[in-house]
Amino acid sequence: MILKVVAEQVKTCTKCPLYVTKINAVPGTGSPYAKIMFIGEGPGANEDAQGLPFVGAAGQLLDKLLEMIGLARADVFITNIVKCRPPQNRTPQENEITICKPYLQAQIATINPEIIITLGTPATQTMLGRTVSMSGIHGRIQLKEGFKFFPMYHPAAYLHKRDPQLLEDMKKDFRDLQKMIQQK
Repeated sequence: MILKVVAEQVKTCTKCPLYVTKINAVPGTGSPYAKIMFIGEGPGANEDAQGLPFVGAAGQLLDKLLEMIGLARADVFITNIVKCRPPQNRTPQENEITICKPYLQAQIATINPEIIITLGTPATQTMLGRTVSMSGIHGRIQLKEGFKFFPMYHPAAYLHKRDPQLLEDMKKDFRDLQKMIQQK
């Protein structure tokens, strides 16, 4: 299976400096037949330790939002734009994203999801290829290269700000996602 090949390539990759400080590469996880793919920014400390995406506090919130609309991790595919943790959880640099992008493109091509959820500004800008404001773009389908992208706030945004309105916006975006799924 191509996803396993990509995962092995990610685990042995030495193409950018991020591999030097990583504990584990984080290729992604979930169903190879997923209709929905989530793309985040990059692994954090918990993800680096476990080799799995979204297993820390942001992942727990993501799990609750998925559960709210009747989905589980096994129903979707979850990955990031870069597969190794940037030091101190900084935003991935352009060269790191560029070097890692073929892995992500191979995952997208293999899974061929109906909807790609971009979580947060870096993932959204990377996938859409343009500068965006999450407050202006979240919850609105964006079409590019034959794919439907559905930008959402990253769960970590709520965890950092603890803004109740941000959480409500996230819940609304997930309910809208549920409606899209049900219309299929």
